[in-house]
Parts: sequence; C-alpha cells; structure tokens
Amino acid sequence: MRKGFSLLTAIVFLILVATISTLALVLSTQSAKQTTDIFLKAQAELLLRSGTEYAMLAMSGTNYNVTCLNNVNIRYPVADGNYTHDINISIQYLLTNNPGGVCNVFNGAPNIDTNESNRTVIIDTVVQTNPNLTTEPIRMHRRTIQKP
Repeated sequence: MRKGFSLLTAIVFLILVATISTLALVLSTQSAKQTTDIFLKAQAELLLRSGTEYAMLAMSGTNYNVTCLNNVNIRYPVADGNYTHDINISIQYLLTNNPGGVCNVFNGAPNIDTNESNRTVIIDTVVQTNPNLTTEPIRMHRRTIQKP
C-alpha cells in the first residue's frame, strides 16, 4: 500500500511540474511577441511624424508653376530587400489655380479667397508594418493641414 501511494504522489508531482513548466513557456513566448508588437507600434508612431515632415521637405523643392508633388512612398528600412514599415503619403492641395492640372486638388475645398490660404496642403500619412513580419499587422493614419 505504501509503494502504491508513493508512486501516485510521484505522478501527481510530475504532472504539477509539467503544468508549471508549460505555463512558464507560454508566458515567456507571449511576452516576447508583445515586446515586438510594442516596439513596432512605437516605431510606426514616430514614422508618421517623420513621413509628414519628409513630405514637407520634398514639397519645399517643388516648383509649383510647373508641377506638384502628389504622392511619396517609402519603405523603412530597406536592408537586403527587407523592410519593417511601408510609408505612403498622399498630398492634396487647396489652390486658387491648378498649373496645368497636375496638382491633386482636394475635393470639396472651400473657395480660396486669400493669398495666405493659397497652396495649403492636406497630408495623409499611412504607416503599416510588413505583413510578413508579424501576425497582427499595425496600420496607422495621420492627417495634417500644413502650409509649405
């Protein structure tokens, strides 16, 4: 009777240790994935601001009498063909006149009556993670009104 009780106690102890080990393994892998997702989300938030500022910089070198900058697409960072984030910037203009019809004019724009309001831009910045990088993709959007 004693040997049977000891065997039963040993089996219960092994099941308890296996359950605790499995729980520890699950929590550690979940923590690593959560850390990666938090990092990618924080990086996407920073790239939203940087993308908008980059579009403003690119527009500063544009001759508006000839052409307009309508879209900017960036992959960040590109190393060996791999990237973590895809940044798509769409620019819409509020103009009194569209030179040659090449500017992407905002539909539903109010009448621009003052020179101060002319060439105001609406910048839509969308940052999304590489779908091959994570199982839960991160996508963020930011809309700003700027005066280049």
